[in-house]
Amino acid sequence: MQQKALTQKEEEIMGFFWEKGPLFVKQLLDYYDEPKPHFNTLSTIVRGLEEKGFLSHTVYGNTYQYHAIITEEAYSKATLRQVVKKYFDNSYLGVVSSLVKEETISLDDLKKLIADVEKAHKQTRQPWVSLYSIWLKQPSAWHCSTFSTNYC
Repeated sequence: MQQKALTQKEEEIMGFFWEKGPLFVKQLLDYYDEPKPHFNTLSTIVRGLEEKGFLSHTVYGNTYQYHAIITEEAYSKATLRQVVKKYFDNSYLGVVSSLVKEETISLDDLKKLIADVEKAHKQTRQPWVSLYSIWLKQPSAWHCSTFSTNYC
C-alpha cells in the first residue's frame, strides 16, 4: 500500500508524536512557541493524520489521546523510496551517482556505504559481485560503459 504524502505541517506534528509519544491535542499545543496555532486547527490536522493512517487514538471520557502508528523510521524509508522512484527512475545507483557528481558524498562515506551493502547481502546469503568493490580496487578498469544506464 502506498503511503500518503505528508505536508510540512503534518510532518512537524508527527515529529512531536515520534519524540514525545501519545499526546492530547492540548498537550500538543503546549509544545508550540508563540504565536501558537489555534486548537481547532491542530485538532483538524491531527484528525487528518488519523484518516491518513499515521495516528490512532484512545478515548478518555470526552477527549482523545492520539499516538503514532507509523514509526519515524518507517516513514523515512517510505519517503526515500518514493523520492528514488520519482526522481531517479527507481535506481539507488542513480542516487549515489548523483551524490558523487555533486561531491556531497566523500570517498570514505562511499566506502562505508559499500561495506554496509556487502554486509547486508552477506547476511541474507545472496551471492553477488560488487562493481563498486572492483572499482575501488582498480578504478581505471571502471568505465561508464559497464552500466546499461546513463549515470556517468
